[in-house]
Amino acid sequence: MMMMKKFILTSFYFLVFSSVVVSVDAEVSESDLNRVISRGLNWLASNQSRRGSWDANGAYPSAMTGMAGIALLAEGSTTTQGKYASNIRDAVDFLIKRSRQNGLIGDSNDDRYTYGHGFGLLFLSQIFGEEEDETRRQELIDVMTKAVQFCGQAQTKAGGWGYVSAKDGNDFDEGSTTITQVQALRGCRNAGIPVPKEIIEKAIGYIHRCSIQQGVGGVQYNIHGGGGRPPISAAAIACLFNAGEYDDKFVPNLLKYCDKTLGNIASNNDYGHWHYAHYYFAQVKYRQGGKDWTEYRDKLFKRVVAEAGSDGSWAQGYIGKVYTTAINLTVLQLENGSLPIYMK
Repeated sequence: MMMMKKFILTSFYFLVFSSVVVSVDAEVSESDLNRVISRGLNWLASNQSRRGSWDANGAYPSAMTGMAGIALLAEGSTTTQGKYASNIRDAVDFLIKRSRQNGLIGDSNDDRYTYGHGFGLLFLSQIFGEEEDETRRQELIDVMTKAVQFCGQAQTKAGGWGYVSAKDGNDFDEGSTTITQVQALRGCRNAGIPVPKEIIEKAIGYIHRCSIQQGVGGVQYNIHGGGGRPPISAAAIACLFNAGEYDDKFVPNLLKYCDKTLGNIASNNDYGHWHYAHYYFAQVKYRQGGKDWTEYRDKLFKRVVAEAGSDGSWAQGYIGKVYTTAINLTVLQLENGSLPIYMK
């Protein structure tokens, strides 16, 4: 039996594509992995709207466009080069047009517009360094500068962010939206866009206040409680790493918590957000490198590859195919090293 196509006959859970069978228990060969990635990227590209956007069953176009765009960037394409250059350019055009006078990238009528703002801004920050057109570069600088200012204005008194701005949401905040903003802000800072230091410091303080220090805790839903949440905890570590806080005193305990709750890839101990949790935990493990990364990667990739659909997308989760497909493709392509925000 060929090494590149080996499988275990006793496994009943398998995926068939292009005459290749990949069982959950089999090793994922490089050729199989590349084939799954290629099919997924092609699915994303073919499901982009004429406006340059993606959405989640008609909702959240800014967030889905940012996330899908990041997955295409991870392949190595840019706005000027590569197989998906035109898709990336169209996505950039869409998000620039979605930029409001107050800096919001999105629609204020969206009940989760902070996510769209964060993921849209993160995507724009990642393409900026490869943009060669001077007029477009200045346009991006203007959009990102205003977007950073909006982040500062939308931040709550406690230092976090909610689903909408502090003003629109009566100062409500929670962990996942906070992390989305911090990662976007870090991407902007890396791109040379001024980001006030106090915004990041307040956000890190918020994450600290949400961290449960007794035993092997985790990061709770928000500063008012909610118990330890594996997805938010993984995202918090990634956020701290993005901010350069590798030696943060909260990191060791958070790592233990995530290893305990997310280390078993077959488990769904994640409050229903398996793909979101491993989107961030994979970033953490990749930055750790070495055995921590390779052992985790091998297990994770087996499950993700096995769950790919015959059309190239992933349908798991309740947000929609674009969301899950973009997340999985970003994780599967971390080792490409194409995105500055995820680099070690």
